[in-house]
Amino acid sequence: MSSETRVGVVGCGYWGPNLVRNFRALRGCTMAAVSDMDGGRLQHIRDLYPGIETYTSFDQMLADGNLQALAIATPVRLHFPLAQKALESGKHVFIEKPMAASVSECERLVEIAARQKLILMIGHTFLYAPAVRMVKEIVTAKQIGDIRYISCRRLNLGLFQKDINVTWDLAPHDISIILHLMDEMPSGVNCQGVANVTRGIEDICNLSLTFPSGRFACIQSSWLDPRKVREMTIVGTKKMIVYDDIEPREKIRIYDQRVERPPHYDTFGEFQYSYHYGDVLAPHIRQEEPLRIECQHFLDCIKDARTPISSGQQGLQLVKILEASSESLRHGGERITLGS
Repeated sequence: MSSETRVGVVGCGYWGPNLVRNFRALRGCTMAAVSDMDGGRLQHIRDLYPGIETYTSFDQMLADGNLQALAIATPVRLHFPLAQKALESGKHVFIEKPMAASVSECERLVEIAARQKLILMIGHTFLYAPAVRMVKEIVTAKQIGDIRYISCRRLNLGLFQKDINVTWDLAPHDISIILHLMDEMPSGVNCQGVANVTRGIEDICNLSLTFPSGRFACIQSSWLDPRKVREMTIVGTKKMIVYDDIEPREKIRIYDQRVERPPHYDTFGEFQYSYHYGDVLAPHIRQEEPLRIECQHFLDCIKDARTPISSGQQGLQLVKILEASSESLRHGGERITLGS
């Protein structure tokens, strides 16, 4: 393989142009081709980046023998058929979240990628954000003690989707971070939601995850909120972290606060909770675009034949949780048990 990886992007709607922009700016990469059914969108790409090949037919683009990798940024229902064709044609594949529309589709893609010895990477972009990487380092170093629970809010007005509900659209960001920090799969999933605008597509959902270790996580997702909120709270036995992605500078604040119960007491009168209130620290975070880091990671994994941080297996685990959330919704929020 040449020193430069020739990449094609499938889909030029909301997110695809961001992939084109980042791949084009990276060394070791040639942003070679784009595919979309909308000729107007292709013309927009040609105006921005003269010299990029454009196709209205995915199959024609796939036949380009000079492409080594494809990045797929289409509606979720198209992820599986496009990725399957790309992998079977011998191309490395990057898929935006969620990986596919079902667990069975994800399992099939993982199997094909392994058989073909190809890189399959999922666009869990927040795992590459400098703030999340710092939180992971803090948690791994046990600076906040052991995680007790994680609470997330991801709210805004729109963008309303037509083929997936708000949990499938917004919660993957938070789920991927939670799994990254917890380092274990949940044992149970509960989800409740309401479809206010489009019948059958929930635009407000609350998702709860319980873990074998006894830890807990909850995610509130909404397309129907007046304010944009991107906030995650990680509560540890020693300290607590608030990660606010909207905050321009102090995205992470570490609170030296905790509550302790007395180890021994003989009467209720002797029982007293102990509250600790310390300083609040906002560590400096170097500002880098997460998507650029993610795109570079994809290229590095192709070059070095190594497993991505957000591999096909991670994408499969996340879709297992999403599929369980849909089942819980159908049963009025009933707890759905996940297998090992």
